[in-house]
Amino acid sequence: MNIVISVENLSKEYRLGQIGTGTLTNDLKVWWARKRGKPNPMLKIGQADHGNRYGETIWALKGVSFTVEQGETLGIIGPNGAGKSTLLKILSRVTAPTSGRVKVKGRIASLLEVGTGFHPDLTGRENIYLNGAILGMTRQEVRRKLDEIVAFAEIEKFIDTPVKRYSSGMYVRLAFAVAAHLDPEILVVDEVLAVGDAEFQKKCLGKMGDVAKGGRTVLFVSHNMGAINQLCSKAILLGNGFVKTIGKTQNVINDYLQRKESEVGEKHLIIDSVKNSGRITSIRIEDQNGNPSADFGIGENFTVKFMVCVPVHIYKMVAGLEISSLDGQKLINLRSDSQGIVFEISPQSNNFLFILRIPGLPLYPGVYLMEPWYGEYLGKRIDQISNSIKIAIHAKGLLQSERMIQPGRGVFLLDCEWSYESREGQFRAIDI
Repeated sequence: MNIVISVENLSKEYRLGQIGTGTLTNDLKVWWARKRGKPNPMLKIGQADHGNRYGETIWALKGVSFTVEQGETLGIIGPNGAGKSTLLKILSRVTAPTSGRVKVKGRIASLLEVGTGFHPDLTGRENIYLNGAILGMTRQEVRRKLDEIVAFAEIEKFIDTPVKRYSSGMYVRLAFAVAAHLDPEILVVDEVLAVGDAEFQKKCLGKMGDVAKGGRTVLFVSHNMGAINQLCSKAILLGNGFVKTIGKTQNVINDYLQRKESEVGEKHLIIDSVKNSGRITSIRIEDQNGNPSADFGIGENFTVKFMVCVPVHIYKMVAGLEISSLDGQKLINLRSDSQGIVFEISPQSNNFLFILRIPGLPLYPGVYLMEPWYGEYLGKRIDQISNSIKIAIHAKGLLQSERMIQPGRGVFLLDCEWSYESREGQFRAIDI
């Protein structure tokens, strides 16, 4: 067993209210404003000032320990603020830990955020050589990889343009191409790939898979559970700076989804005003007895209700409910017009309650997103509440097919009838 990364009791503490703008001049401006009781001159409009929390501390990581073997692909998951990016920054030596030890064997290439390691005034070509030098590669080694990097990034026309003129997508394409092609022993990739388009993300996942197959190590942070499950053989779940679970990727993802079930239920949306054409104001999910719930068996009946405030007359209106997985895959769109129902709303009604009775969802166990919407018939949508409310689906023995659930082997479960005909020889069905 060849361990290339060893993390022992790693902790990172941040102090709130500290001045750290990045330059001495700006730090002095903030300090002088604070001494006079003035607002922070470096804040953007509407941004909160945490300077009054001087002296408070927060632990981004606390007692984190794990090891990574050579050639292993490790996924790091968890909610926002769990400490994922802080962990990668420590492993990449961008920041130092407060306590604990990190041992890394090999050359690390990191893609932590858009433009990491790039100089804005240098061209794309010059930045490739600069990153190669940072990784300890010779000019000849970088030159051998140059054409492959440029082709992967798809920026041939702009390779001699200063990167400060690149779009965020071009930045990411070049940054990933450099990190993945300059032969690092360890590749560290944060959620930055979300900036790219779907085709580029697919391309990057394929490249990271090739890197791992070549015996190199990959650390991948993402909120896309599908990508984590596809790429990683092992995963770590972080929460509030602590390691919650380490193990096989599917097991860790299942644990993460089960922990998120505490977020499911009823939601009343806080709105400042109603748009001219209306707005969805509340969502409620009920079980078969009319009680609020968001925990159902596979194929179990339930009801979704959502309130809409409509201040104008709409002659033909359609309501719908989209159901998707946590990784963003759209599974079902339940539309009223698909059942031959279109609504007419008069201005006098104002608040209107849509009721959708669903005769069960034959979905694999997991947590799913409900997104109610309404709009004009054969026209545009007026309002949609994205990622608004979650439901949890469990195996409760309502379907026979639940006996053979295999994670990752599908999305839907159905009971069906099998029969057979014996054309030659002995053949019979055996009950199990």
